[in-house]
Order: sequence, then structure tokens, then C-alpha cells
Amino acid sequence: MLWNDLTWQELPDVLAACGHAAILPVGATEQHGPHLGCGVDTVIADQLCRAVAERTGVPMLPPLPYGCSLGHSRRWPGTIAVTPVILIEFVKQIGDWAYHSGVRRLFIVNAHVTNAAPLRCALEMLRAEHDDLMVAVINTASLSQRVREFHATDGDDWHANDAETSLMLAIAPEGVRPEKMPEADDPDRTGCCVFSHPVNRTSRNGVTGQPSAATAAKGEQWFAWLTDDLAELIARGCQETPPLDFSYFSQA
Repeated sequence: MLWNDLTWQELPDVLAACGHAAILPVGATEQHGPHLGCGVDTVIADQLCRAVAERTGVPMLPPLPYGCSLGHSRRWPGTIAVTPVILIEFVKQIGDWAYHSGVRRLFIVNAHVTNAAPLRCALEMLRAEHDDLMVAVINTASLSQRVREFHATDGDDWHANDAETSLMLAIAPEGVRPEKMPEADDPDRTGCCVFSHPVNRTSRNGVTGQPSAATAAKGEQWFAWLTDDLAELIARGCQETPPLDFSYFSQA
């Protein structure tokens, strides 16, 4: 169910079988504290969407490994960020080409919080240009109530925390440095803030939360919840039609 593994002759039948849908995982490359590799968001997006593609029969486009990570600053090495405008236009062009390959339902699955606004802009542009294309932006950390709760147990402005560390211990332990976890904890300092501050002014080490509490067992359970909830959402989306069938471009 990976787009890259399908030939152009196979793709039309695969799309027809799933309601002409495709999944686009979007991650980021950014510092994740002293204990996690810089690819956490991309790894989670990739592994989650692979599992859901296999379960639902909806093909997965290649994941985007770069996102809007400007807020992580240049204080720590490792972050490779693109501006919101670049991400908007890049995803818009991916959507255009997916449309011309037969996609009519595009699920953009985002695993980096500050990609959300640019991805919403790309959604607006795509649906305004392609009258019969439905686009959803799904943010993994707010996918369902139980997913929101486990992400935010150690801070509302979490990063490289218990949730992300536990998930990585379960699905990609090679990206974790367990010996660094006990001393990586750093609290959420944003609770009373009016402004949205960059991470260099909210964290001492790039972490917000308690990675010391992470375990692989929790990560396995939480990844199962993510997979179940995303698969259910995408399965529903593959059956959805617009509430009304009026053209975007005319009064007819």
C-alpha cells in the first residue's frame, strides 16, 4: 500500500478500491532534546501511516521529512526548517499531482504541531482549485480524546516528552538514548503566557515534559490507539460524500 511500490498500471485499481483516497504523512526534522533523534515527527508519521495504509487499503504517499519548525530556533543543532509559505506551496503541488493521478480524497496526516496552519492553507488552495477533491488535515496528537490526553499528561506545550519518547521506544528504539532520559525532564513554562514564545525561551534543553517517565509498554499501547483511531477516521472518510452537491464555480 505504498505509493512508491505501485506501478502506474496498478494505481488506478488500487485507488478505485478505496474511494480514490491517498494518505500523505507530514513530519519534521528538528531537535528533540538530548535523548531523541531529530527525525521523531517523521518517524511517527511514517510508521503510523504505513500501519493504517495496510489496514485500510489506502495507499500512502512518501512522507515529507521537513516541516515548519522555525520555533525551535538555532540554539541547538539538528533542526532543518522550512517557512510556512514553502510548506504551503509544496503540499499544494503534491496535491495537484495526486489529483491528476486519480486521487479524490486526500488525507494529510500531520505529526508536527506547527505544521497545522500551513497545511490548512494548502487545504484551502486545493479544494478551491479542484471542485471534486476532498482534503482533510489530521493532526496526530489531537486525533481523539484518548490520544490528546496521553500527549498532554506532562504539559500542554509538550515536546520530546513522555508521549513522544514512549512512542519512539516502541516503534524506533534506535532513535532513543535511554541513558539520557533520566535527566532530560524540563517543565512546561508557558501556562500563564500571552505570547507564543520560541523554544529557546521556554526550554533549557529542547524538552518540555517528562521523558524520564517513558516506557516501551506505554508506547506500544499508545501507538495501537493512534493506529486504531486513524484507521477508523480514514475508513469513514473513504465513504464520505459532501452534504450538498453544488459546484464551487457556478450557481448551477
